[in-house]
Amino acid sequence: MEQIKNLVKTITEAIQEKKGSQIVVADLKGIEGTICQYFIICQGNSPTQVEAITESVGDMVREKLHEKPTHVVGLENAQWVAMDYTDVLVHIFLPDVREYYDLEHLWEDASLTEIPDLD
Repeated sequence: MEQIKNLVKTITEAIQEKKGSQIVVADLKGIEGTICQYFIICQGNSPTQVEAITESVGDMVREKLHEKPTHVVGLENAQWVAMDYTDVLVHIFLPDVREYYDLEHLWEDASLTEIPDLD
């Protein structure tokens, strides 16, 4: 369990390093039938920033925790990139795509933690 918490913390730091904003951590552990334990949702303001956040997450998790995502999808157009770390799914959106899919409310029973943006 500590390993997963370290993964969530490291991913959050990597997002903040590239000025990703409106970070939300959805705790899905207590919900039956979920595909993972946590969703981490954030946004970048351009496809270039979405790519930079994705790269930052991959690099920092690999350097600090020696883990790689099992899948990364969405880099072709960088509007919504999903990174699968098995127990943690990272979703990096452009603002309008995030609003459209509204993942924060997909799992109504999830406990949501908002991480303040860094200035």
